[in-house]
Amino acid sequence: MSRTWVRRPLTIGGVLLLGVVLLVTAPVWIVLLLLVDLVMGRWRLPTFRLCAFGLVWAWLEVGGLVGALATWGVGRARRASSQYALQRWWAASIIRSLRVVCGLRIDVEGADRLSPGPVVCLVRHASYGDALVSAWVLGSLSHRHPRYVMKKELLLDPCLDVVGQRIPNWFVDRGSAAVRQEMAGIRSMANGMGDRDVAVIFPEGTRASDRKRVALLERLERRSPERHARLSELQHLLPPRATGASVLLDAVPEASVALMWHTGFDGLDSLSGIHRAIRRGMTRAQVTLEGVSRVEVPDGDDFGRWLDDRWIEMDRLVAASTT
Repeated sequence: MSRTWVRRPLTIGGVLLLGVVLLVTAPVWIVLLLLVDLVMGRWRLPTFRLCAFGLVWAWLEVGGLVGALATWGVGRARRASSQYALQRWWAASIIRSLRVVCGLRIDVEGADRLSPGPVVCLVRHASYGDALVSAWVLGSLSHRHPRYVMKKELLLDPCLDVVGQRIPNWFVDRGSAAVRQEMAGIRSMANGMGDRDVAVIFPEGTRASDRKRVALLERLERRSPERHARLSELQHLLPPRATGASVLLDAVPEASVALMWHTGFDGLDSLSGIHRAIRRGMTRAQVTLEGVSRVEVPDGDDFGRWLDDRWIEMDRLVAASTT
């Protein structure tokens, strides 16, 4: 659904319908799902909690869309500050609902240590919620304005579709053969970055999993044995792709660099994975943000090696914290 006029009626209508159906039928599914969980011995009530979160999420989406409509109605749809405020409210509200409904706690380290001025943030990608969590950390805790390189499939989320396209994000078509055009889009996304702006990119390009890691390393062994030898010990992260991040850094030569990684979100790349996590007690996650001076980041071909080394270090830190 690449055409906006086709996509938005379906996605907005679908979210509104979901919210109404879940709200109207709540007396039925609450009792039913509580009974199912208890009969199955799932004392943390994962099925009930997941459905309850679906209800909250649907109405938060509706709330975000109402906010977007209101800013349009008062002539502030093109004002970035209004859209960043909506993005900040949306992300913080969903994080709060995850805390209340699913029992998730997120500890954050380093949110107050970003260097002054524009920042390019390189983020680990392992779950559905990585963009959400990073938007909350950077927007609410670091008091910055995050803009994103994201896959275009996320346009199926109505709030990301409407508000996300009023902010200078770039929605990448991962299946496109027009690589030069995609890189030009990433470069244009970085135009006009000010002191409070953060450009966020996920160098892995997709959510990490064991299956993807094995496949990518096998492909890397055929194409670049030297790089394969360097990255073959990765246990949690995927081999990073340097091209998009390099384009961002070239576009904003005055920007500093930050690395963001997390633990506790692994496996949250499907509804069944989220259900399992709630069932076993999805209680605490850790997000770490580390600033890097720009003088420490090399240019050109050396940047790829530098990024590989940072990802190897990050993988070791993630492995150490999960043992």
